[in-house]
Amino acid sequence: MKRKLKWGIISTANIGLGRVIPGMQKSTISEVYAISSRDAGKAKSAAAKMGIPKSHGSYEELLADPDIDVIYNPLPNHLHVEWSIKALEAGKHVLCEKPIGMNNGEGKKLLDASRRFPRLKIMEAFMYRHHPQWKRTKSLVEKGAIGDLKSVQSFFSYHNTDPHNVRNMAEIGGGGLMDIGCYCISFARFLFNGEPRRVVGLLDFDPNFGTDRMASGILDFGNGLHSTFTCSTQMMPYQRCLMVGTDGTIEIDIPVNAPPDRETKIWLKTRGTKEEIVFDVVDQYHAQCDAMVQAIVDGTPVPTPLDDAVHNMQVIDAIFESGKSGDWIDPSTL
Repeated sequence: MKRKLKWGIISTANIGLGRVIPGMQKSTISEVYAISSRDAGKAKSAAAKMGIPKSHGSYEELLADPDIDVIYNPLPNHLHVEWSIKALEAGKHVLCEKPIGMNNGEGKKLLDASRRFPRLKIMEAFMYRHHPQWKRTKSLVEKGAIGDLKSVQSFFSYHNTDPHNVRNMAEIGGGGLMDIGCYCISFARFLFNGEPRRVVGLLDFDPNFGTDRMASGILDFGNGLHSTFTCSTQMMPYQRCLMVGTDGTIEIDIPVNAPPDRETKIWLKTRGTKEEIVFDVVDQYHAQCDAMVQAIVDGTPVPTPLDDAVHNMQVIDAIFESGKSGDWIDPSTL
C-alpha cells in the first residue's frame, strides 16, 4: 500500500465511540481520520476525546471531504440506507452497521444502488464473523468435527428500559429482533451456508415503546436442519450459541460481544471427549476494519457481501410477519 486508507465516521454514536473506533485505531493499514455530527461541537469534542485528527459539523461535509476513502455508518437503523447511498454517491466505500435497513425492501434498494458503483465496496458490519473463535467454529463444522451439523441454538439478551435509547424507539427501527436477533439469524445462515425455507416467530411487544422486547424463532433450512433462537431487550444479560451435530457439539461462550482485552473460548465435545479451545486476545472490530480495507486494496469481494445482508433482512421480515399471522413464512417470498 502506498498510503493508509482514511476512515470517516458518520455520527458520534455510542457503538462507534465505545467499541468500533477504538478497534479501528489499532489498524496499521488504515486510520480513523475524521468524525462528523449534526452538532459541530459534539463532533469536535468526540474527535478530541478519541484522538481523531479532523471533525465535521455535518454528515454532508464529511462525505464531501476529498481525503476520506471509506465511511463507517453507525447511524440509527432508519438512516442506514439513506446515508450509505449518499456515501456511495460521494465516491466512498461503506461499512454499514447491522441490520442493513428497516426492512428487506430497503436492503434491496441499497443493493441496487451499489450496483451503480462497481468500483466501491460496501459491507454490513457483522463483526463476529471476523473473530478467530467463529472462523475456527466454521472450520470445525465444515471439516465434520461434530459430524453433520443438524441444529443451531442461540440466545442473546440484555436489559434496557430507557425510553430515550434508540433501541426502544419503534419508529426508527428499535426492538430486540432488529438489534440482536439479527445475530442469531446470521449465525444459522453462516453455519448452514444457506437460507431457511420457512420460519415461524413469536414476539412480545412492550406496551409503551411498541418494540418487541422478546422474540423467538424457528428456522427450517430443509433436510432436517433447524435453528432456534430467543432474543430480548428486557431480560438478564446473557448470550450463548450451541451447535449440535450427529457426533458432537460446539458451544461458544461469548458469541457476539467477544471482549477485546481477554481470551475467549469455545468447547468442542464429541463422543467421550471434551476440549476447551482458548483464543488469544483479539479485537474483532480491528479484524473487521482490516478485512474491509484489505478487500478495498486488493479489489476482492468483501467478506460479508450486501446480498447476504438482504437475505438476513428477509428472514427478519419473515419472523415479524409470522408473529402477526401465526403462520410459517417463506422468506424468499418477501
